[in-house]
Amino acid sequence: MMFGDQQTIDPIFGQIATASGSDTTVGVMELEATSAGRALVVIVDDRTAHGDNTDSIGPLVTELLNEAGFLVDATVAVAADEVEIRNALNTAVIGGVDLVISVGGTGVSPRDVTPDVTAEVLDREIPGIAEALRASGLSAGSLEAGLSRGLVGVSGSTVVANLASTRPAIRDGMATLTALASHVIAELSSLEG
Repeated sequence: MMFGDQQTIDPIFGQIATASGSDTTVGVMELEATSAGRALVVIVDDRTAHGDNTDSIGPLVTELLNEAGFLVDATVAVAADEVEIRNALNTAVIGGVDLVISVGGTGVSPRDVTPDVTAEVLDREIPGIAEALRASGLSAGSLEAGLSRGLVGVSGSTVVANLASTRPAIRDGMATLTALASHVIAELSSLEG
């Protein structure tokens, strides 16, 4: 490309058009598939964190994120401990991921502290997404999703979301969450640019 050429992205066909001078198209090439963003998965489960259980949830969440176009940096397992959860969430935010999903610890038992810790990490909540996750989960028959105290919000430029840890809650939750999170990430990116 010569100095002074301009590139534009065709929003309909997802192609890069290179123009030189006025409006003359010099060449068109396919735009590489773009990522919806970087993500990190935090599994909140005592047995998995201590190595007593094999993590079957992390691979599922990773697969669903990949299908939605996210690049997953890592999956980490932490105990249902406020300090461990806070450290994992803060590390993800400081690391600059676009989306961090925590799975587990969203119920009503004394060890379910994920939403309480998440509230401390968030700059602002997005209650509409959390309510959509509960409503869609409940309508799909997942009581755990419907009863989840999970939060969704923004910390810095990172979207943070809590999901209940059952497979139906994860599958349904991810179907609802990924489109909404992608929209929020795009909004946050446009504010930074």
